[in-house]
Amino acid sequence: MVRFINLTPHVITIVGGNEDSKIISIPPSGEIARVSIENQLVFNLEGIEIYRAQYGQVEGLPAPEENTVFIVSTLVRARVPERLDVASPGNLVRNDAGQPIGCRGLVIN
Repeated sequence: MVRFINLTPHVITIVGGNEDSKIISIPPSGEIARVSIENQLVFNLEGIEIYRAQYGQVEGLPAPEENTVFIVSTLVRARVPERLDVASPGNLVRNDAGQPIGCRGLVIN
């Protein structure tokens, strides 16, 4: 059986074919995987500072574990293309008020 570990600060709810068919909700693990970011000032535009983000290393992502999928942000997943055990939430599903209620599946590398 596969174990999902949510390394985001949000509950990840995966829904099926219609919005009422929740498949699973995966609570945050308490650990968060992040990409370090350093913003470098590029110029000032009418008093607004404009920065360029320099993305660094992934922090907080454990080593691979057998039968385990780590759920992370899309940015973290994109920074570790060699990791086939890392997934991010699929397309957001919203309710009639436009609020996110879940996602359709997971995206892997």
